[in-house]
Amino acid sequence: MSAEVETSEGVDESEKKNSMAPEKENHTRMADLSELLKEGTKEAHDRAENTQFVKDFLKGNIKKELFKLATTALYFTYSALEEEMDRNKDHPAFSPLYFPMELHRKEALTKDMEYFFGENWKEQVKCSEAAQKYVERIHYIGQNEPELLVAHAYTRYMGDLSGGQVLKKVAQRALKLPSTGEGTQFYLFENVDNAQQFKQLYRARMNALDLTLKTKERIVEEANRAFEHNMQIFDELDQAGATLARDPLEDGFPVHDGKGDVRKCPFYAAQDKGALEGSSCPFRTAMAVLRKPSLQFVLAAGVALAAGLLAWYYI
Repeated sequence: MSAEVETSEGVDESEKKNSMAPEKENHTRMADLSELLKEGTKEAHDRAENTQFVKDFLKGNIKKELFKLATTALYFTYSALEEEMDRNKDHPAFSPLYFPMELHRKEALTKDMEYFFGENWKEQVKCSEAAQKYVERIHYIGQNEPELLVAHAYTRYMGDLSGGQVLKKVAQRALKLPSTGEGTQFYLFENVDNAQQFKQLYRARMNALDLTLKTKERIVEEANRAFEHNMQIFDELDQAGATLARDPLEDGFPVHDGKGDVRKCPFYAAQDKGALEGSSCPFRTAMAVLRKPSLQFVLAAGVALAAGLLAWYYI
């Protein structure tokens, strides 16, 4: 009888361990940084994707002057980010994610700036107030809390590798930019042969970082803060854009009708859908913008950071 009890207890203990295994596996999975980012940024994602500016951009409602200024804001953003990445290339909380040859965008953005503004482009450009605050935040993190730098690198580069390709096509069609890539070098990753595989590698290395759960939670908070910076840019943009008359699109039709793949959530990184492949005088509108420098930079930063946000959730 005692043997039967012992056997019964043995079975019960075994069943108990087996029942706990899926729970442990699920807990481990949810502790992965990529999973925490997925769950922890949903609310910010929903708010960002429903801004009017984001919706208009997906429809190709963008002017060349704004796209030029967007490139300006991207240049300043990536200059700050890559400066801090270089500074922390040997930091254990970031070094596994340091891919300068594959990811860095400053050189490509320099080519785009020269294409749009000419050789003296540095004398013509600056960031908006809200964009400058984001740049300052990146510098602060890189110099004081480098363990959080992954939040900014992940949200920018992973999005550029996937959803950013949609934006490239929209811009080329709407603005009649050369198909050979002039003006859109930012979106060309010459040293990444397979974007999908590279993103998988990046997430795997990110999940393998030796971080405490508390630090991972702080990274999620920092990613949400990045969303807030972006939405502050959108607020500036909405206020500034309301003062500008809109030009009709080419032939009166939008570049994209909002159907098909472009309607997929452009923010939700965790879904990993893979890389996706008039009568008014435009000169008059452009001159109206150029007469208001502060308005220029507000709109520039809005378009630029929208690109990052639009791309975020395609990965």
